[in-house]
Amino acid sequence: MPLQFYNTLTQQTQEFAPERDNTVRMYTCGPTVYDYAHIGNFRTFAFVDILRKTLRANGFRLDHVMNITDVDDKIIRNAAAQGKPIEEYTAVYTKAFLEDCAALRLERPERITPATEHIGDMVAAIERLEKEKHTYASDGSVYFRISTFPGYGKLSHTDFSGNLAGARVDVDEYEKADARDFALWKAPKEGERAWETPLGPGRPGWHIECSVMALKYLGETIDIHAGGVDLIFPHHENEIAQSESLTGKPFARFWLHAEFLMVEGQKMSKSLGNYFTLRDILARGFEPEAIRYLLISAPYRKSLNFTFDGLKSAAAAIERLRNFKLRLATDRFPDGLSEKLAARTAAAAKDFSDSLNDDLNTAGALGAVFEYVRDANSAMDAGEFTAGNVKAGLDFLAQVDAIFDVLQPTRKASYMEDSEVESLVAERAEAKKARDFARSDQIREQLLAQGVILEDTKAGVRWKRK
Repeated sequence: MPLQFYNTLTQQTQEFAPERDNTVRMYTCGPTVYDYAHIGNFRTFAFVDILRKTLRANGFRLDHVMNITDVDDKIIRNAAAQGKPIEEYTAVYTKAFLEDCAALRLERPERITPATEHIGDMVAAIERLEKEKHTYASDGSVYFRISTFPGYGKLSHTDFSGNLAGARVDVDEYEKADARDFALWKAPKEGERAWETPLGPGRPGWHIECSVMALKYLGETIDIHAGGVDLIFPHHENEIAQSESLTGKPFARFWLHAEFLMVEGQKMSKSLGNYFTLRDILARGFEPEAIRYLLISAPYRKSLNFTFDGLKSAAAAIERLRNFKLRLATDRFPDGLSEKLAARTAAAAKDFSDSLNDDLNTAGALGAVFEYVRDANSAMDAGEFTAGNVKAGLDFLAQVDAIFDVLQPTRKASYMEDSEVESLVAERAEAKKARDFARSDQIREQLLAQGVILEDTKAGVRWKRK
């Protein structure tokens, strides 16, 4: 199946290919670093990771830019409350965000761009919009006049023609029905951090940041712009208005948006006590790969209900996959090649890639994997799985893990290398031969303390990490 995505802009599922050079020029909205990112944020970032890996699996190169919003209303307010400079305040949460991404095995974009490193570019863009009569100034701030952009509302598919012209919003986020002229440049309030520019002292509005960085690094028309559904309006709608007013060209060919994450069936809220950062969940003893699995197990355009029972089920699913891989790699199978099993493996691999190419249907892809695991295990139990089928089975698991990346356990600080494990397993075998059962048991307990489980089977001793 050719790769296809649901495009928010057209409200249709369309076949995707990059516009030129076999390179996907993609922009995704990164975090606003005013606090630790919560698990709902990571649902979107995990979706982007699956998007990246699926694009690469289809043979495309990537040029992916993600912003870091390191100045906005919340950041200014929180930094002032703590008596810290903005740079010092945001550095803590930027570092934490990148650490959390690494824990969840999220690939880094080709370029990560902090907003505060592009103030000059934003000022230049606002000046260009001013020359084209898209802006007006008021009380030291500069606003985009949405009446100058007739296509406003085309992404959210909302008719805003009845809204009052000239009314303004100064906050970075506002209600869905409140389509009004928005701030490109914000005059500072007393005591606020400001940049001295030809526009006067102040700071950029949230929306201009992404337009400027996308245009600077990716060009006038990008292939994909992605983020959460909460960004469709106003953020992405405003990006389109600014960018297309600057260039006269379509800003992005495809718009992809991930649905909300619920927690135990409710919207996440600190007041409900169901607001969790990644670090909160790791502190409860869950492994990062189980969290990753749950976040990507449902298709990105469907709301995901995040539950702790779901995390336990995710861990169990990963364990099933690891046990199957271990069985493939260590069991002894009859010689020969089963053509029936070869065809079954090839069909599973095709179903897996077809599901991902069908608008990143991760649930369908996982269904193909576990149906294959069930059939292969049944063949093994019946003595019908042959040695000639092992490589194709392992290759299929490698294809799966190139996307889902959950088969290898997370390395802990006390991680024992495979060679060390093998050495202790061999020493234990010698101890058992010498009937030194005390030493044999000691080695088993030593390995267990390192998260390594030994299994004595007819084929010999095999081990796995828990």
